[in-house]
Amino acid sequence: MTSPGLTVVIPAHNEATYLPRYLPTVLASLERWQETSGERGEVIVVDNASTDATADMAASYGVRVISETVRNIGRVRNTGAAAAEGRRLFFTDADVALPMEAITAAATAMDNGAAGGAIPPLYTPKRLGARLLCAYWDHYRTNHGGAQGVAQFATAAAFRAVGGYRDDLFMSEDVEFFHRLTAHGRIKNAPVVILDELRVRPSTRRYDQWSSLRMLWWQNPVTARLRLNSPHMWRHWYQTTVR
Repeated sequence: MTSPGLTVVIPAHNEATYLPRYLPTVLASLERWQETSGERGEVIVVDNASTDATADMAASYGVRVISETVRNIGRVRNTGAAAAEGRRLFFTDADVALPMEAITAAATAMDNGAAGGAIPPLYTPKRLGARLLCAYWDHYRTNHGGAQGVAQFATAAAFRAVGGYRDDLFMSEDVEFFHRLTAHGRIKNAPVVILDELRVRPSTRRYDQWSSLRMLWWQNPVTARLRLNSPHMWRHWYQTTVR
């Protein structure tokens, strides 16, 4: 069997409830790309010290499941990338719905010379305060060129060249990675692109279950830069977050 041309990496900690809702959208998007490209892809779910049936649930969909016990999102993504066989990498989360065209568009961008890129998220929380916070971050990302890790992609070569995600950061590791990837792309004359014609749809579970004030504390430009390498500072995001 030929090696996969693209690998989707999905970190997952206690996501047995969410995987049945979102993983099928990833598989459908990957299947669309396989049909149009004639290539084969793979999905790797990185079970990150789950205490529920995350690994079994992921395996029931026929994807590859590996384990990473250290609770750090950058390390989990790097573990998935290290196990990947594809020459193109696509990173998303266990609670993100992909549009059908997502993987095809990302692969096409890389085939056309891009070092990588991202698809912006569309959050649709129930409360007005949460919607305003999401709108602020959309405006911020548009004006500062950042991108969230909910849907980032890179060629395996570019990923290795920049050293992957920093595993000493517990927050904003995706923005920091994208900054380095963009700088690498400029040097190599390989653009890093934002696929603005598409949107991925992440779960709004935090926005809907945490108060707007709590979300504002965790998601504002000051806190987003505060003690990013402190597991204690970000323990609530990792340990007591909504599941």
